[in-house]
Amino acid sequence: MGGGVEKVNTRVIASAAGIPVASLYQYFADKDEILLALVERDLAEMEAQVAGDLAELSVLSVRTMVETTMRAYVKVYHRRPAFVVIWLRGRTNAAINDFCRAHNRRMGAQLFQLARDSGLVAETSTPLHAQLAVEVADRIFQIAFEDSLEGNPDIIDEGIDVVTSYLETHATPAGISGVPRG
Repeated sequence: MGGGVEKVNTRVIASAAGIPVASLYQYFADKDEILLALVERDLAEMEAQVAGDLAELSVLSVRTMVETTMRAYVKVYHRRPAFVVIWLRGRTNAAINDFCRAHNRRMGAQLFQLARDSGLVAETSTPLHAQLAVEVADRIFQIAFEDSLEGNPDIIDEGIDVVTSYLETHATPAGISGVPRG
């Protein structure tokens, strides 16, 4: 899928899958449906990676949550380069953009709830803070993976620091020092 999502059409998809174009239309109405099905599949893997990696943490803090979540995304981006093209470079497609934004809101809400339940965020903190952090992290990934399917590790590292610094302004002392996981 080189060249970006706008250059992908049903012929390219069918060719990559090794099936006739007509077969695609038995299951999907158009290119957007196909791309969204691929994104949904890869996001399920992404969410499983994040959940698994967060579950392995012995100490939970704002920093460990941000770093673990962002590095989990990078693991999946490395395993699924086509996902990078669709997810990070496909935002010119309205259906993908809308889907991405909705996913980011859900991810922010889930991460906020984990942080709130763990006593990591101040009472005045709201889900908006986490949702904004997820959107910023998403944009950082777009920049980091703009020129390479491997991503620029310096941009990713700096991005982790940026998101962590922002969220720590809404953290409790325990959110900064960390709490043991049981």
